[in-house]
Amino acid sequence: MSRRTLCSLLFALIPFFLPALAQASGAGEGGGEHTRLDLTASAVGYASLAVFVLAYALVIGEEFIHLRKSKPVIIGAGLIWGIIGWVYASHGMPELAEHAVRHNLLEYAELMLFLLVAMTYINSMEERRVFDALRAWLIRKGFGFRQLFWMTGILAFFISPVADNLTTALLMCAVVLAVGGDNIRFVTLACINIVVAANAGGAFSPFGDITTLMVWQKGMVDFWTFFALFVPSVVNFVVPAAIMHFAIPHEQPAASDEVVAMFRGARRIIALFLLTIVTAVSFHNFLGLPPVVGMLTGLGYLQFFGYYLKRTHDKHLKTNSGSAEHNGQIGDVVPFDIFNKVARAEWDTLLFFYGVVLCVGGLGFLGYLSMASELMYSQWGATSANIAVGVLSAIVDNIPVMFAVLTMNPEMPTGQWLLVTLTAGVGGSLLSIGSAAGVALMGQARGKYTFFGHLKWSPVIALGYAASIWVHMWINQSYF
Repeated sequence: MSRRTLCSLLFALIPFFLPALAQASGAGEGGGEHTRLDLTASAVGYASLAVFVLAYALVIGEEFIHLRKSKPVIIGAGLIWGIIGWVYASHGMPELAEHAVRHNLLEYAELMLFLLVAMTYINSMEERRVFDALRAWLIRKGFGFRQLFWMTGILAFFISPVADNLTTALLMCAVVLAVGGDNIRFVTLACINIVVAANAGGAFSPFGDITTLMVWQKGMVDFWTFFALFVPSVVNFVVPAAIMHFAIPHEQPAASDEVVAMFRGARRIIALFLLTIVTAVSFHNFLGLPPVVGMLTGLGYLQFFGYYLKRTHDKHLKTNSGSAEHNGQIGDVVPFDIFNKVARAEWDTLLFFYGVVLCVGGLGFLGYLSMASELMYSQWGATSANIAVGVLSAIVDNIPVMFAVLTMNPEMPTGQWLLVTLTAGVGGSLLSIGSAAGVALMGQARGKYTFFGHLKWSPVIALGYAASIWVHMWINQSYF
């Protein structure tokens, strides 16, 4: 599940630099005899922009002021829609604003519930020590620095399509730190590789990133078509990794004999997660229902299995109390509780997502996204606009970027929707602050993986970014 934050801010500033576009008329919405008001050149519109800019300024400064990013965007969303509601009520058509905000809330609810189920499964696997066992296995194998560089990168690439890139990156970074020790050069390069791999791996899967999930649920690209991005994603990861490989110290660190046993039920929870994904895809592809219905059904699978674990916990303790297996695999003394896993979801991210959807939706209702769409997709062209979206996502959260593009809903072939999905997903790798994975690793490997350490290799990462776009446009020509 991914944290880059500012493309929509740039979209919002367009009217200041392109006053001619500020006279564009608003499209009708909501039905009835009323049409949507064009407020892009009004004091109300500029006030909403000011609220939006201030909220995102606080989000960008999260690392310095230690204010969780969800707080300013939630307040900003309330203020923007409060302004809109007041204006429309004073014009005698409050139903238009109500219809628009309900539409945004429905979009948010579907995505939030989908992500909540995925986060609950990931937290359950983490509590059952699935990721700890994988980390211990990697360390125990005694790989050399170069082998470990590729192993952690490849695993990050293939785990992130089903687990969020943040969890994947933190897991692989723990391995790197445990083996790399004080070798700053290895830790820096391995962390860069993990960030690139995790972001690239999430780009070809509907479940790999919030942006791909939004594109899938919106119906712009069907489930299986996303896998057309597999080869471009591989190129995005392999090109910079192959170049960085030669800078990795050719050394063999000491192996560890640590063994971590997974708790009871871990493998069955992994199987239930895969079954949940199959259910979500089947509900969408064969029944025409929103994927979130299948995901919530899958949460029911986990709830029933959690009930089984809880009911049999004491019996299993007594049966295995004298065995060695009991000591490592039974789990802690507190029985499995599904709602503890729900409570441990990344609520700050989910609420940040709410603020983003409502803020960007409000600016779109005011008319600013129509202006941005006119500039980017009509004047620049779809290819240039989609490549720019990826570059901007290096300094901006890709959630508002993609939601803004989906709200604009430009007329594009499937190949262009795949392109913007790819660029928004992997563009954040260009800078360490461009993705949730990069920001998290700067904290986890503090002093070893830094902004400037990543920036030094940005030209190499940009080469992979450009190569992946070229490969996509070459091998996926039939989608354009």
